[in-house]
Amino acid sequence: MSDASGNEPAIHTTGLTRRFGSHTAVDDVSLEVPRGAVYGFLGPNGSGKTTTIRLLLGLMTAHAGTIELLGRAMPRDAMSVLPRVGTLVEGPAFHPYLTGAANLRRLDAFDATTDPSTARARIADALERVGLAAAASKNYRRYSLGMKQRLGLAAAVLRPRDMLMLDEPTNGLDPQGTREVRGLIRDLAADGSTILVSSHLLAEIEQVATHVGIMSAGRLLRQGRLEDVLGSASTSFGVSTPDVALAITVLERLGLTAEAKHADLVTATSGDLAPEIVNAELVGAGVRVRGFAVERPALEDLFVQLTGEGFNVVR
Repeated sequence: MSDASGNEPAIHTTGLTRRFGSHTAVDDVSLEVPRGAVYGFLGPNGSGKTTTIRLLLGLMTAHAGTIELLGRAMPRDAMSVLPRVGTLVEGPAFHPYLTGAANLRRLDAFDATTDPSTARARIADALERVGLAAAASKNYRRYSLGMKQRLGLAAAVLRPRDMLMLDEPTNGLDPQGTREVRGLIRDLAADGSTILVSSHLLAEIEQVATHVGIMSAGRLLRQGRLEDVLGSASTSFGVSTPDVALAITVLERLGLTAEAKHADLVTATSGDLAPEIVNAELVGAGVRVRGFAVERPALEDLFVQLTGEGFNVVR
């Protein structure tokens, strides 16, 4: 399937479903990730994100649905597709008594699609990009959780990739490490890679994503360009005016729920009405508007609107 520009999406699924006994972990999920996107795959722990990624990579079998990665069917074409995809899924696994650099050398040696003559330079570059150059000769068993996560990221970027799938890449990282991963994602996207990054940290993803998909209880609730998804949420605003009672009357006539916060402030949500239309209606009705402040919802606000629950839910 191609998008409006004629380009095949990097990821395209239809009706993807996976059950564990009576529990449906992934329920009729149809993903559409454009080429070159940074796709924030969002949802609380237990929402089906990791299971979906494992299905995409052929690490488990779907009970229903179809999968295409980079225009090829999965898992049928896994041998030709997966070398083009860098991954970090459910935490990296390395040999504890090898150094960080030695672990990467071992991984690279098993990849028949890489050039051995460039291995040393690529490994050094990968370690530098994730902030592990100084710990390259340290045994993996002595790495902290954050360092282990960084080494997993280094493994994902050992060679140029058309796509990266990163499952909770900032797990175990301190704020500085989290900022560095954000920068790495931006750099990789600027190089032309499509990146699917799964996370429950919405504020972090909101800073780097071009597109988002929101999961809850195995269902894909919404997806699309970040600004379009946020634009679908109700926008709240505050009206500063000495005419509080009149302002509430006008807003309620427009079908909005309004509330007086104090003597000269009314708050409401705009519903389907653009804030500028609401403001014009207020002024036209004689409300003396001293200020009109619009507050666009954050991703977490949208998630609560969609599901009625907070974002730390685990199920």
